[in-house]
Amino acid sequence: MMEIIHASYLISSPSVEKCPAPDKVEYAFIGRSNVGKSSLINMLTNKKELAKVSKSPGKTQMINHFLIKSTGDKEWYLVDLPGYGYAKRSIKQRKSWGKMIENYIRKRENLANLFLLIDSRITPQEIDLEFVGQLGEWQIPFSLVFTKTDKTTQRETSKNVQLFLAALAETWEEPPPHFLTSAIKRTGAKPILSLIAELNLDFEAFKKNKA
Repeated sequence: MMEIIHASYLISSPSVEKCPAPDKVEYAFIGRSNVGKSSLINMLTNKKELAKVSKSPGKTQMINHFLIKSTGDKEWYLVDLPGYGYAKRSIKQRKSWGKMIENYIRKRENLANLFLLIDSRITPQEIDLEFVGQLGEWQIPFSLVFTKTDKTTQRETSKNVQLFLAALAETWEEPPPHFLTSAIKRTGAKPILSLIAELNLDFEAFKKNKA
């Protein structure tokens, strides 16, 4: 089982071109505003205030890189991306954010997986399903993370997750990996970190073959 030994904030970048050199494998987290991204990142890294948690949606406005050191002497980047779909920003600003996010997702060559966060308390939202479709078109490897599972009953959570997967099944042959998480109960971290550990090994093998 991989464990995170140390996590530290590195840099906030306004564009993919300003991001750190792509010399380490990286994993990005994205979702609708206020889906619980910062809380999930803090839970995964076991560091309460690594990512700033805010009650006001739309606070993350840049590409935030964190340097992670994990067991086995591994170093990798964890990336906190701005939330999408926040209506209280101007259309111009939302378009600017959208372009920044698209450029990062499509051009960042060391991005091994995008974790797309979905609020488990609610039925499937069109904006999330559209974003999944976009990732499919761009051929971006991603996983679904259903957040805030402590906020409703297990039955309600299960129903919403199954509805989301059923909506995907209309256009996807098989669904991407998915995880159920609660930052309050600290559930879901182990399987996410296990996937990251696997992908770290894949990335190392790919680098060796390329060398």
